[in-house]
Amino acid sequence: MKDTLDLSVGIELFGLWQSGDAEAKTRLRDIFDHAIAGGYDDNFAAPPPQDRVNIGGSVNLLTLYAMNDLYGIKSEEFYKSDARRYVRTTMVTRRLLGMNKLYISWPNYAFSGEAIGQPTMYHDKFPPGSDPDDMLITRENWQDIALSDFSTGIPKILDEVLEFYQELTGMEPVLQLSAPYSLAADTFGQEPLLGCLVHDVSFANQLLDHLADHVITPWLDHFFARFPKGWAEFSDASGSPFFIGPKNCIEIAIRSLRRIIDNNSDTWGARVYDANYRGDYVALVEKSERKSRRRQPTSAAQNGETVGLRELMDAKHTICRDFVIRLYDDRVPVSFYAEEAIKKNIPLFVGIGAGQIDRNSIKDFTATQAQVQSDAADYVEAIKSVAHSISDADYNDRNPPWPGTIYFEDVNSESDFRLIKIIVDAALRNGLLHR
Repeated sequence: MKDTLDLSVGIELFGLWQSGDAEAKTRLRDIFDHAIAGGYDDNFAAPPPQDRVNIGGSVNLLTLYAMNDLYGIKSEEFYKSDARRYVRTTMVTRRLLGMNKLYISWPNYAFSGEAIGQPTMYHDKFPPGSDPDDMLITRENWQDIALSDFSTGIPKILDEVLEFYQELTGMEPVLQLSAPYSLAADTFGQEPLLGCLVHDVSFANQLLDHLADHVITPWLDHFFARFPKGWAEFSDASGSPFFIGPKNCIEIAIRSLRRIIDNNSDTWGARVYDANYRGDYVALVEKSERKSRRRQPTSAAQNGETVGLRELMDAKHTICRDFVIRLYDDRVPVSFYAEEAIKKNIPLFVGIGAGQIDRNSIKDFTATQAQVQSDAADYVEAIKSVAHSISDADYNDRNPPWPGTIYFEDVNSESDFRLIKIIVDAALRNGLLHR
């Protein structure tokens, strides 16, 4: 089928729908009806451009909210009952937002836990999450946790989603899972795991290694056998520097992910990465504290417990080798990441945080608008400067010639679509690469 409805008005349409406009809701329902019926399948087959800055992001929360409002579909049904509908509606949401990079995502923290038996809460129009009052893993049973059946439940659902995504878009599928630390946090408990970082690091590492060896590695063996050209993307927000500190991030969270990569380096290890460790500014705070404590011989800083920004970046690069990403919560100037990308000869991705575009946090729209316009221009120019500087001589199957991406970390029903439009327009207007 060919397009019969105009997607170019999508951002404005979402804004009108968000404000309660009945005509916009009807129009949006028509577009989703058309997408579900396969009417945009030809559109979805268009690959992302290689001659300009790409625009991508995570939009499953916005799509869920729209599906609930337009059709009355609740969270569990949306995510789990119809893979084709899930892919098509997620793809059309991206097109409506002006995204030229069709990336598929889902609530991977909840899904990863649910796959191994973690009780999971589903809501009407909000994403699922682990039940914090009913943790799966205890100190008594942790060695019994494993995953070996991929023919049912979450693994089967994700196989179906990725098969149709690959068929529809022609792009290599990306399996998103929780990294070992976040999987442990969502199934053993955030606070108990943090306590182990202080009082029982040995147990924390044993638990993470067990999850890596008996849950994640078998899952990846299954995935890569089915999708040899696929990729595995891990998320590890709980293991980020601003949650557990840069030293623990490197020595515990990143170490456990390196275990998976290194132990499978002769098969699929090079196709595994994690790009969402956030809060790099913490390393700068520690550096500042280290300077202020030089005359305190008993300080933790002088006992070798601090980590600098450069060390943190080098560690992150070992588990994300094909691009450099600067997330909003990193709070370090974009120029630093552009320099890192040029030095490593890889593209730059720049994240747009949910807080940057949250309509509830805006006190002065004029001031916010000006700031977002300035930020968007800086981000696009940084990505272009990297793309112009790096060499394409080493591009290969593992390291494709990506031009770099503006990445919306989370677009949801509370995002301000006026601000999204400013950012998308900046990328579309000024993102062309003149080589």
